[in-house]
Amino acid sequence: MILAGLQKNSFIDFPGKISCVLFTTGCNFICPYCHNADLARGEYPARFELTAIMEFLESRRGMLQGVAITGGEPTLDGGIFDLCRAVKALGYPVKLDTNGSRPGLLRQLISQHLVDFIAMDIKAPLNDYSPFSRNPNIHERLTTSIRTIMESAPAYEFRTTCAVPFVNETTVETIAKTIEGAACYVLQTFNNRAVCLDPEFNQRRDPTLLPKMMQRLKSLAEPFVSRCMIR
Repeated sequence: MILAGLQKNSFIDFPGKISCVLFTTGCNFICPYCHNADLARGEYPARFELTAIMEFLESRRGMLQGVAITGGEPTLDGGIFDLCRAVKALGYPVKLDTNGSRPGLLRQLISQHLVDFIAMDIKAPLNDYSPFSRNPNIHERLTTSIRTIMESAPAYEFRTTCAVPFVNETTVETIAKTIEGAACYVLQTFNNRAVCLDPEFNQRRDPTLLPKMMQRLKSLAEPFVSRCMIR
């Protein structure tokens, strides 16, 4: 397995832990505001052999508390099982970021105890995913992933990137109802400084929602989940 990036230290990518972040490449979604555009296109900004990653993790034992795996979409890489096993063998908890498009694989990772935390992005109400995915069955796949994560994952959060025109009061309330009873729902503030997958997205009016609106969205989601937070 060849990884496309390594962030040696992070205080925010694995809740409650100091982690490193491993990046896979390639994605089956076309999110216009994606900040990892090169990875979404399947490019390799860097190349790291699995053996080199394991040597790094071995050298950081006692300093790092976990490993976050992100992308791209990590579940598209057939080496994800070997990667998780190797990381777990060194004693590190594993966090997986996913778009939820491959529920069967998520189920396998959970059942084989290869992930300790799953963060699933929910871009929009599940019946309105055309800006993000061309898969006609994506609604069913996402529904299954949400159910699987809520029922089986050791720990998890659902996340929505709050960017105009995709997110408003109605969309957030609809998403919150879809994941009703979830342990944690995170509203992510859009960062307009990065170059997005769709270059024209950066040229439009600022899609960032102001803090007052973010608080309003949080108040709408809170009745449906155990915890809602802005990140």
